[in-house]
Amino acid sequence: MMDRWGEACGRRAFLTRCAVAAAVSWAACRRPVWSAEPARPRADAAEGTRGVVLVPEDLSLADWPRRAKDAGLTTIGIHHQNSPRAVIAWMQSDAGRRFSSDCERLGLHVEFELHAMKELLPRELFAKDAGMFRVNDAGERVADFNCCVHSTSALDQIAQNAATIAKVLRPTTGRYFYWGDDGEPWCRCSKCRDLTESEQALTVEHQILAALRTIDPRATLAHLAYHNTLVPPRRVKPVEGIFLEFAPIHRRYDVAYAKQEDGKLADGLAALDANLEVFPTETAQVLEYWLDVSRFSQWKRPGVRLPWNGDVFTDDVATYRKRGIRHITTFAAWIDESYRSRFGDLSFLEAYGRGLGGN
Repeated sequence: MMDRWGEACGRRAFLTRCAVAAAVSWAACRRPVWSAEPARPRADAAEGTRGVVLVPEDLSLADWPRRAKDAGLTTIGIHHQNSPRAVIAWMQSDAGRRFSSDCERLGLHVEFELHAMKELLPRELFAKDAGMFRVNDAGERVADFNCCVHSTSALDQIAQNAATIAKVLRPTTGRYFYWGDDGEPWCRCSKCRDLTESEQALTVEHQILAALRTIDPRATLAHLAYHNTLVPPRRVKPVEGIFLEFAPIHRRYDVAYAKQEDGKLADGLAALDANLEVFPTETAQVLEYWLDVSRFSQWKRPGVRLPWNGDVFTDDVATYRKRGIRHITTFAAWIDESYRSRFGDLSFLEAYGRGLGGN
């Protein structure tokens, strides 16, 4: 999701990515991170979402859950660029257990927003069945990104592995987020090439949702409209349980979103409105970058001070609310203990929560 975030963190990652095949046996011998029937109520369309999305390293700021609660937020999402397996390992660590315990005590929901494709369809399977993988623009089968959505074997493998991960990473809201590879191309084979990137992604999402509902009947699944999946699907229609997640990574943050409609912004409000014609408004979520220090730092450490603009934020929230959007969250990556020690002021968290109606 965060362009180049994976590259920057890959050099200093605290966990090594493992294939889902290894995770299956690993997960089977450990209890789920969350109960199959979480004690907290589901965050539904009536309640809405006021959230932040963090990477595990951000929890070096140990009181993040308390700060989120005090700001009136409802939800913390945990993100990792490529590896659900790494998130599983972190959630089972002492730090992860403290985080989950704090969120449960404070009544905060926890979700997992993940670029998952490389573990849903492990690349090493290419040697066994190249047909599961995409065809590139040169007409070659390659094991670089995503999959061939006309391969029954690929869809079955992806669905099976999604269910395996979900048995361990169980969100308290029933909302799941298994995204394709970050902004990367989909299949160009003779069967797939007439489908847009978003239509191919939605085809995979339907398979994942069906598998998720075998273990969690209330499961819903995000369709990420972002970068190359911004054009809404037309030939493939979303089934009940698929909800829109719209992430305008290319927009500016020194100017209100509604004032950026110059016809040149790929993920401007016109793209959001087009997607809202296809997906239900009442379940749609906006994934913003207002608090994303990693983005403002161009994904290079050390992070810069957050250029918080309260006027732009307030205008943006009003723009989304006018469209009936109840679920709003933002990346808040790199707001960690290092950030607090260098810059001190985190008052923007309270301003963010108030602006969403949390205080």
